[in-house]
Amino acid sequence: MKIAGQDKIKGRTIDAARSQGATPDRFGKDAGAAALSRRERRNLEQARGLVPFAVKLDTDLVQRIQALAQERKAGLNELVTELLTKGLDSK
Repeated sequence: MKIAGQDKIKGRTIDAARSQGATPDRFGKDAGAAALSRRERRNLEQARGLVPFAVKLDTDLVQRIQALAQERKAGLNELVTELLTKGLDSK
């Protein structure tokens, strides 16, 4: 077998090992855990009564929301829900 053929086989072996292995922890604290597929996550969110709601916001407003979420150590979804609820209840 020629060297090029051996390299090709070696590359396939490396690719197969890489695709089957778990993601190292350095990419996130839960990187080794099995992630939910999009369909499973969507079904869980629908069961909780959540609806996807996309909006376009000004960059400054998004940065303020992200800073507030980091300050409170909360997720963006929870924070936006809280802010919208407070805003709508005040009217």
